[in-house]
Amino acid sequence: MLTHISELLADAKQNSYILGAFNVDNLETTIAVVRAAEAQKSPLIVQISERTIKYGGLKTMTAMIETMVRDEAGNIPIALHLDHGRSFRSVAECIAAGFSSIMIDNSDVPFKENVILTRQSVEYAHKKDVWVQGELGVVKGLEEASPDDREKFMTDPAEAKQFVEETEVDTLAVAVGNVHGIVKLKKGLPKLNIARLREINQSIPNTPLVLHGASGLQADQVKETFTYGIKIVNLNTELKLEFTNSLRDALIAHQEYYDVRDILKGPTDALQRVVEEKLALFGSAHRV
Repeated sequence: MLTHISELLADAKQNSYILGAFNVDNLETTIAVVRAAEAQKSPLIVQISERTIKYGGLKTMTAMIETMVRDEAGNIPIALHLDHGRSFRSVAECIAAGFSSIMIDNSDVPFKENVILTRQSVEYAHKKDVWVQGELGVVKGLEEASPDDREKFMTDPAEAKQFVEETEVDTLAVAVGNVHGIVKLKKGLPKLNIARLREINQSIPNTPLVLHGASGLQADQVKETFTYGIKIVNLNTELKLEFTNSLRDALIAHQEYYDVRDILKGPTDALQRVVEEKLALFGSAHRV
């Protein structure tokens, strides 16, 4: 059942587990994520990006997710979230569509401008009982920045405190060496700066932190972040890779297939297995 993200986070805090936030792009990826939640009896967050909204349409994507959650998830609590909203328009449209949480990502502008723009979204969203995730520091792709640049882009603990106080965001995405995209999975993963994460957590201990760019990270490294304020872990690239690689394999191995349902079943099942593994890692399995 679709549930407000505040309820999911409250239960996760009380029972000491982490919430997985999984990007979906179409019917099959939505089926995989929702069925994984039901199979593992795990709360989770389904999220879509502006690019997915452009691809599938906001009303269509929202209706599909709502229907899938209602028909497949039963009493499993699932929240709906906008990932990396770049404009106030996107924020407003997703709030109107029934999302309980939105992300406004102004991380690529100067600090004061980030505060002003994020605050605008917070004031609007809170009037509608919707939570807001902000981002401070910049989580880039591995191909976009050198190690020295990534160090400069990391979230500053003192700024994090000021940012949360001035914007009143509900959750905060932080940059602590994490990177987006597929390049890192080919060239090797940079290590997270756990010391920086600890300092951020100490500066804003009551604010749930969000780890973006978690695809491909080793399980022990991800688990270490849980000690220092990470309450939500986002996954996108790893899911896309699992689905598309499995799809390629199916097309090569079964060239006799012509029915799209036969072709897509294997990739959908493979993606579901990956999501189930992540739910076990986060400790959220068998919580419902």
